[in-house]
Amino acid sequence: MAAQSRMSPATEVSGSRAAPGSGAVLSVALAFVAGFVDTCGFVALFFLFSAHVTGNFVVLAASLVQPHAGVVAKLLALPVFVLAVASTRLYVLRVAGTHRAERHLLFMELVFLGLFLAAGLAATPLVDADAPLAILAGMLAVVAMGVQNTASRTVFALLSPTTVMTGNVTQVVMDCVDYGSARDAQMRSGARGRLAKFGPPVLGFAAGAVAGALLFGMAGFWCLLLPIAVIGGLLLRRAELQ
Repeated sequence: MAAQSRMSPATEVSGSRAAPGSGAVLSVALAFVAGFVDTCGFVALFFLFSAHVTGNFVVLAASLVQPHAGVVAKLLALPVFVLAVASTRLYVLRVAGTHRAERHLLFMELVFLGLFLAAGLAATPLVDADAPLAILAGMLAVVAMGVQNTASRTVFALLSPTTVMTGNVTQVVMDCVDYGSARDAQMRSGARGRLAKFGPPVLGFAAGAVAGALLFGMAGFWCLLLPIAVIGGLLLRRAELQ
């Protein structure tokens, strides 16, 4: 009973007072932010992944045969991400059972995105991938996405994942096959429901990735004002609902 009572509050918070359809909007908005920040970091910070953090393993391995800049940041990304996830998880456990966790995690992400913006502007123009400000900017992006990753697994666990889309795309493809081939109405209904859950965040992530690349090309790190505004809007909305 004790273990169950400690695990359930993390998911009880998510959507407990949400208006109909607000979960879909939330998951798409968070996926948009993750796609935007991941692409912005990749373009600006010498191929650093901040949301799909394990992608840095691929870049590091590739650098063994084709040297890339920014090795220090990529080496630091995983331990920094682990610390961000662990710290966020500890906080969620501390406030579990209350309605503060959602708002607080969104606020934490908002703060670190703001710090990412500030560090990126201070580091501009970026000519040295291993410059302290460039590394700092990257790690702040990693922390922001670490918070969102943890929120996706805890307070927003009822929603689809919002930071790494491989699992979502896999589920969408399987459900498309099930919906198109199944003769059982219940199976088709289940597939349709999962498509409605997992499909929109994939589109949101893709839109965020495109926007992150294009807007960084036009405005540099100032483009981060868009995901900051999105998280700010979500924060205000959750405050109204709770």
